Amino acid sequence: MDVSPAQLTSQGTQASASKAASAALSSDFETFLKMLTTQMANQDPLNPMESSDFALQLATFSGVEQQVQTNQLLEGLAQSMGAGNMAQLAGWVGMEARAEAPAAFSGRPITVVPSPPAEASTVDLVVRDAEGVEQDRVRIGASGSPLDWTGELMGGGMAAPGTYSFETEALDEAGEVISTDPAEVYVPVTEARNAGGQVRLVLAGGAEVAASEIVSVRAGQ
Repeated sequence: MDVSPAQLTSQGTQASASKAASAALSSDFETFLKMLTTQMANQDPLNPMESSDFALQLATFSGVEQQVQTNQLLEGLAQSMGAGNMAQLAGWVGMEARAEAPAAFSGRPITVVPSPPAEASTVDLVVRDAEGVEQDRVRIGASGSPLDWTGELMGGGMAAPGTYSFETEALDEAGEVISTDPAEVYVPVTEARNAGGQVRLVLAGGAEVAASEIVSVRAGQ
């Protein structure tokens, strides 16, 4: 989550204003007591003020003082929550998140977690480039165990650096396709931000997902 200089300036201005209000309130309270004491000492003996009037003045000033203190506590709480939220967001960066999302390939293996249906006899892992063109097809087991796609192509050579998506194509005993489903992959998290109260993660390669869509995380390789 980015914090602009304008926001920092605004927060600093609010804090300064709060401190100024507190100092002014303390000074005004001393002045108020002096005025109240002078008023009591110099009131007309034949027409003294009612004690309820003094009580009302004290209660009014006390209410203002409590409101200022409440505002200070709320400001402190908001700042504390903001710092905690920033620390939570920072904890995502550098981790590898598992999700159904494209992954950036730069020569290092990508861990793929297929999820073929139980009735599948054989399963193919299909790899597509950013344009959706099939670039690789690997026959894998039907157990759904994680595997590393190294970028070595069935036709020979290595896949070019870029963004790739993965899907599992399940076949029955007759070799007929029974389902095609996206496969989950582990992708490094490059950025985390708070968008309208929802944590959004930017993954290596540019894909963006909600934190709620993440299945699991692990330490970055």
